[in-house]
Amino acid sequence: MNYLRIVVLLLLGTQIQAQELFVVTDPASNVPSNTLIVKLSQSLFERNFEERYNYQLMPEVTYGLNKNLMVRASAFLSNRNSQLATEGAGLYAKYRFFSTDDLNSHFRLAAFGRYSFNKSNIVQEQIEIMGQNTGFEVGLVATKLIKKVAISSSLSFEKAFDNKPNYPFPSESGDNATNYTLSFGKLMYPKIYTSFKQTNINLMIEFVGQTINENGKSYLDVVPAIQFIFNSQARLDLAYRRQIMSSMLRTAPNGVYLNLEYTFFNLIK
Repeated sequence: MNYLRIVVLLLLGTQIQAQELFVVTDPASNVPSNTLIVKLSQSLFERNFEERYNYQLMPEVTYGLNKNLMVRASAFLSNRNSQLATEGAGLYAKYRFFSTDDLNSHFRLAAFGRYSFNKSNIVQEQIEIMGQNTGFEVGLVATKLIKKVAISSSLSFEKAFDNKPNYPFPSESGDNATNYTLSFGKLMYPKIYTSFKQTNINLMIEFVGQTINENGKSYLDVVPAIQFIFNSQARLDLAYRRQIMSSMLRTAPNGVYLNLEYTFFNLIK
């Protein structure tokens, strides 16, 4: 009976939330309680001013403390200075404070916060505490699911500090920004669920933007992606990020993502 209950929950969780597992943004939905996710994010971005590529490796672990609160720890490794090296780390927390559920839809609202430190040199006006800058980010995210389509949007404030010990934040650049995202995901396969072992295929498109508050400089990127979920536990993302417009200096705005993820349910018995 307990096994049947687990299977039903996995089927329902896969059917309702698979298309919310976005590649570059987080939805308002949380990791289930007592669940651990191990993720390895990789990106390869072409540099604007030289014939080289930036490779970034970002291992992460995420844990669901309860149905409303999850936490995440990340490490940042990069070859920006000619060899792969650890450049920093970050902590993230998200609290879901509003939720409504229907038979084939739901709506979620959550607040999130992130703090990161980084010791690498600062080479662009874009503020990015996920691998580039020391700083913090706080914001809100809303997610609506209607059958097989998920729509999610976020708004946040991001503040950069010095990258200690050697790289102060440039005085001529704005050190705080407003970030905004809009994401769409659709479950393409399977059409009908018969087993939690079925492979899920999701198509997604995400829009990611930022405006520096002090000078109004902005960028907007588009990120189309395909996602595979195997056995309701393993996940593979492949995405391409392309700059649509920008009025700020960015060293490597265009590139690809390859993410690998595995979920451990009911970690503590």
